Amino acid sequence: MRHKLQRVLWIPVEGERTIPLAARRVGAPLLWSPDEDEERQLRMDWEELMDLIVLGEVERITARHGEVLQLRPKAANSKALTEAIGARGETILTLPRGFYLKKNFTAALLARHFLLQHD
Repeated sequence: MRHKLQRVLWIPVEGERTIPLAARRVGAPLLWSPDEDEERQLRMDWEELMDLIVLGEVERITARHGEVLQLRPKAANSKALTEAIGARGETILTLPRGFYLKKNFTAALLARHFLLQHD
């Protein structure tokens, strides 16, 4: 995870649904690397989520876990299942999941770099 987040290229694209895709404006890109505090936050969330997975608690993970990083289903539908380890060490079927940066963390870092107002 750390390796994937060492350098992230953000390219802002106008996202208003009423604007046709071909008419949307593309902003100046940002090549971001986490600072020490962001890296610490990411590491803490990663370790918390991995502890839950290793202990067979993957089904118990919700969006409330983690401050800046979250684990969310990434399957196209609920029929796409993958094997995981359950709470009693048994093999279970569960939705595939992926790690995502939380919305507030992303909004704050983009606001900071693009000098935008952030709530």
